[in-house]
Amino acid sequence: MNSSPAQSAAVDPSFATVATGSLDLAMPSETCLKVAVIQMVSAPDLDRNLRRAEALIEEASSGGAQLVSLPEYFCLLGRRDTDKVGLREPWGKGPIQQFLVDVAKRYKIWLAGGTIPIQCQDPRRVRNSQLMIDPLGQVRARYDKIHLFGFQKGSERFNESDTIEPGSSPVLCDIGQWRFGMSICYDLRFPELYRRLAPADALLVPSAFTYTTGQAHWEILLRARAIENQCYVLAAAQGGEHPNGRRTWGHSMVIDPWGEVMAQQAEAEAVVLASLERERIAQVRGMLPALAHRVL
Repeated sequence: MNSSPAQSAAVDPSFATVATGSLDLAMPSETCLKVAVIQMVSAPDLDRNLRRAEALIEEASSGGAQLVSLPEYFCLLGRRDTDKVGLREPWGKGPIQQFLVDVAKRYKIWLAGGTIPIQCQDPRRVRNSQLMIDPLGQVRARYDKIHLFGFQKGSERFNESDTIEPGSSPVLCDIGQWRFGMSICYDLRFPELYRRLAPADALLVPSAFTYTTGQAHWEILLRARAIENQCYVLAAAQGGEHPNGRRTWGHSMVIDPWGEVMAQQAEAEAVVLASLERERIAQVRGMLPALAHRVL
């Protein structure tokens, strides 16, 4: 397993741009990229989740996807928030990281690995990390979730900071001529993060939105991020009733730079396929050059 990200070039001390840097990879076309966002209903059973993830990845690959994105917590939605701490892996090794490497190589895809629990200095917490892995099984980028979800409504309570240590650095990853901005779930509510990533061609937002918050805000926020940044948004989500009693909103989707939903799945396991077109980005930015009009 190659456990090191590709060489990073720091734009400033807290911002990493991660390029592919490999000449021996067959890169996606400069004009079109076929993508898939995977929706899951993950359980407290790691092995079961990995089997289901691979089956959906195989389906996506068979459908022509060159890049596949898994949802947040694809490997585990435990019965307790602390369950993911029990699955934490050292950076660069462990069965979940090895699984992502193996399936990326097996299906010859770029794989945005949802999120996995990576060890941090605090033994009671983890980093909630998204990896980008190339078709050779090399880890090309790692993003640690910066914004941690907190919510209280009656008996419904979430406080991710109890079990997750936040990251601090925005991350971009280049796949051939395509530039992806990496983010995770609750990050979606913080547009300043995406302004730091602009101008990206696409944004990754693997998520496990609650049913309550998703019903109210999910699509609105995703479409806003696409419109503001005039780029595609790929949102792979958890979607359904989980064995731990939690219900997630789902509605995994791909959105174009004008804010139009290209494809989506409401609930249950699914593979959502779409084609990203370079011409569409240029068209939107050409007729409404909002990014060029930025002042602040």
